[in-house]
Amino acid sequence: MNGNTDKKNLRDDFEARIKATKKTRWIRFGIVSLIFFLWVAWLGNWWVALAWFLLLDIYITGYIPLTWWKKSKNPAIRGIMSWVDAIVYALVLVYFVFTFIGQNYQIPSSSLEKSLLVGDYLWVNKMAYGPRVPNTPIHFPLVQNTFPVINTKSYLDHPQWKYHRLAGLGKVERGDIVVFNFPAGDTVAIKVQNPDYYTLVKMYGRENVHNNPQTFGEIVYRPVDRRENYVKRAVGLPGDRLKIVDGEIFINGAPIPQPENVQFNYYYQFGEGTDIEKVWEDLEIAVDDRHRVPVTPDDIQALRTLGFTVNPDGSVPPVYVSPLTPAMVKAIEADKNTAKIMKMPASDGEILYPAGEADTWTRADYGTIWIPKKGTRLRLTPRAWGIYGRVIRDYEGNHDATLRDGKVYIGGKPQDYYTFKMDYYFMMGDNRDNSLDSRYWGFVPEDHIVGRPERVLISFDKDRSIFNGGIRWNRILRDANPDK
Repeated sequence: MNGNTDKKNLRDDFEARIKATKKTRWIRFGIVSLIFFLWVAWLGNWWVALAWFLLLDIYITGYIPLTWWKKSKNPAIRGIMSWVDAIVYALVLVYFVFTFIGQNYQIPSSSLEKSLLVGDYLWVNKMAYGPRVPNTPIHFPLVQNTFPVINTKSYLDHPQWKYHRLAGLGKVERGDIVVFNFPAGDTVAIKVQNPDYYTLVKMYGRENVHNNPQTFGEIVYRPVDRRENYVKRAVGLPGDRLKIVDGEIFINGAPIPQPENVQFNYYYQFGEGTDIEKVWEDLEIAVDDRHRVPVTPDDIQALRTLGFTVNPDGSVPPVYVSPLTPAMVKAIEADKNTAKIMKMPASDGEILYPAGEADTWTRADYGTIWIPKKGTRLRLTPRAWGIYGRVIRDYEGNHDATLRDGKVYIGGKPQDYYTFKMDYYFMMGDNRDNSLDSRYWGFVPEDHIVGRPERVLISFDKDRSIFNGGIRWNRILRDANPDK
């Protein structure tokens, strides 16, 4: 009898709670339920639909005492918990907005100047290419990977979900400015993150990097979605063959248009009496890009040969170097006080991608290199492994893949061919001679793509005070993909 009575009491209690629910709350519950099931359908994982019962309890039945504090007789508890309640709801909302719709992002470096400027705050649309289901679902929504000040991880390593991208509004197109997780950021030396870990290993050796924590710090691994965010322009798409000749990009043998504000480094020299500060201000050359070239006695003859002014007494009027757009170059060429301007040649000896293959390449003369495409079959030669080994091993999850005695082994078995599981992209900055991009660390896998910047929300000039032009008013709500 007691069992039947308990069931009856439970049923009566449930019915009483249902009847006590106001009509307006039912309407709110219905709207939230509709949005929830549309989201589950978009997500493509119907197990998540079980969370609807939690919504039912929150809005209708109220068995879980989430609002217990409202009945407290202590006003301090009610006041504190009301703030906690509001903050939790705000964080949950921010989590879903930042994960599935979009988020703000700051331009930290000059690699895309003058298309995007240092100090631009962007709204990044994650629905443009389809939002990713988080690899690390348990993370603090306002921090990428490390809490400031306390320097601890802002995410939990477990659980880890497999890569899955929801339906979006389109695909990455050539010329798009794209935000993505830094591919070489899977392993990080905490104290030295620029250059990246793999470049440090090339420069100093793996053992030296790992055995010197006082210099390089702890070596940590980061999941894909917790790696640092980068922003570059997509110049090479899956299946393309890319080559760079004197700074001009060729795709499948044909040149592609340069962005309007593409920049290259130029040497320039003005006549005596030129107000160089005014020239820099007029051309809007950032303070960090105003460099005077040191000249030694051994350089004088070379400068004279190149056409730079050398005074009769052997002294040399100042020679400067800065990244310049085509319009800025024309302005300097038109200045009657200009003595000389010339494009800076690319230097040899840079550590480019891939190691070995790129020994004879420079940032201005690079390739040819093929960009992997999903479903494409690659013949596995030692040379192919040198170019695509990291892609196959680290990005595609074949962690035991290795080259041994001239043969590639995957899963312990020799393989003659490999079929790629993902699409890849070649990303470059518009500030071509001052951008650490795919020329240095390789391809960007599709699972690293975050979204597309849509608008500049606000922009701050770090070289000026707030009350002296520090806010770039003309950039507010400006298109963040100006060349598209």
